[in-house]
Amino acid sequence: MGKASDWLREERRKVLGDWVAFCVGCGAARRWFDDFEAEVPEECPQCGGKMLRRCPSCNAPFSSTFTVDCESCGTRLREPELFGTKIRRP
Repeated sequence: MGKASDWLREERRKVLGDWVAFCVGCGAARRWFDDFEAEVPEECPQCGGKMLRRCPSCNAPFSSTFTVDCESCGTRLREPELFGTKIRRP
């Protein structure tokens, strides 16, 4: 990606949050800042499923709502399909 897209991504993170937590069950997502990680719920407010905010293998946070495999260690975090549609990989 070019410098413009990198700049836009960083600006978005400053406003919306550094990292992403997502529900393994329904795909609901929530961005969070480092200082407020403890405020991310353990259970999804939509369906009651588990909210993942860090890789269970290496403890790395996620930068994208569309994360399927951990960017750091490659561990599969969820199936690459949700509600019959493939999850886009950035």
